Amino acid sequence: MGILVCMGATLKCSFGVAPSSLLVLPLNRTLVSNMPAANIMDNKPFVNILPFAMCQSLANPMVAAATAAAFGVLTPMPCIPVTVAPWVPGSPTVLIGNMPALNNSSKLMCSWAGIIEVLVPGQFTTMVP
Repeated sequence: MGILVCMGATLKCSFGVAPSSLLVLPLNRTLVSNMPAANIMDNKPFVNILPFAMCQSLANPMVAAATAAAFGVLTPMPCIPVTVAPWVPGSPTVLIGNMPALNNSSKLMCSWAGIIEVLVPGQFTTMVP
C-alpha cells in the first residue's frame, strides 16, 4: 500500500540540486487532509512541478552548453523541468478526476533524463493500493 500524495508534497529530481514542491489545483474537488489530492496527470511543469533550483544533467542543452564553455567542467544551470508523460504507475484502483490517484511510489520522467520522485507525500493518513 502506498500513501496518497497531495498538494504540498516534497519532490526530488535525480539531477536537481534542491527539492521542490508539488502544486495540485483543486479542479478534481477531492481533498485529503484538507489539501487537494493528486492524480497521475498532475505533471505539468511550473503548474504542478516547480523547478529543482539548478540542473546537473548533460542531456539539458543549457547545462551542456555551459559545460562546454567551461572546458568540460560540469556547470549546473537553472532547472526548467520538461515532463510530458504522466506519473507512473499511480494507483489504478483509486480514481481522482477519472484518472489513477498518485501514490508515493510513483515516478515522473523529465526529458532531460531526470527521475522525479516523491520524498514526502504531503499527508500520512490516507493509503491507496
